[in-house]
Amino acid sequence: MPTFALQIKTTPHMKILGIPGTSFSPRRALGIDVLKRNIAKATGIPLTKQGLERKIGRTLIKGVGKIIGR
Repeated sequence: MPTFALQIKTTPHMKILGIPGTSFSPRRALGIDVLKRNIAKATGIPLTKQGLERKIGRTLIKGVGKIIGR
């Protein structure tokens, strides 16, 4: 009788618990992500690299538009 091996693709988070389909995030458990989101919303300054780059780019484009629009 042939034997069949079950292969499950796992991510690093899944290996921690050993249960396929589950994950655990220490950052989420400690509330770090919520804290960062609240700070970003309160100050209006994004804390991610991509968000900060978008905000700086948008500000520069608006500034150039005002200079040219004079």
